[in-house]
Amino acid sequence: MSMIAAENRRLLFRLALAAVVMFGFGFLLVPFYEKICEVAGVNNLLRPDRVANSQVDASRTITVQFDANTHDLPWRFRPLQAAVKVHPGELVTIAYEVSNTRDEPVTGQAVPSYGPQRAGKFFRKLDCFCFTQQTLQAGEKRTMPVAFVVDAELPAEITTITLSYTFFEIAGRRVVGAPGGGAAS
Repeated sequence: MSMIAAENRRLLFRLALAAVVMFGFGFLLVPFYEKICEVAGVNNLLRPDRVANSQVDASRTITVQFDANTHDLPWRFRPLQAAVKVHPGELVTIAYEVSNTRDEPVTGQAVPSYGPQRAGKFFRKLDCFCFTQQTLQAGEKRTMPVAFVVDAELPAEITTITLSYTFFEIAGRRVVGAPGGGAAS
């Protein structure tokens, strides 16, 4: 019977080791993925874009529409302009307004999306509240700018771009009753 018990212990050890290795592999995938994206230059939602050509193409006009959403976040969030008409290569600054309706500080992160989706690679954000987490105190209202350029390489058939932001609450960042709350800008 002791030989079976020894085999069972070895099997249990191997299975436990396999589980630890799988957990470690899954845990390390996140920083590995982030590093690959950084090196490849993709999925860089938290950094300003670079503008290679600043020539304004006055022969084309693009309508940029703005949308604002929250996901399970007690904030009111809206663009101050519904849309603007821009020329490719033109630097434009617009603003969004956000207010915290909760009676405590809350931290959120905005994630942009574009419609049509392929327009996203031609939309260059130079300054954006989406680059950092935003902490709003209880009842605080804030106006947040977005500076952008639509690249002149935008395909001619795209005449309207929708820039949509969704704010998500950062889990574990709700600071109950803390004065100052470490506001981010």
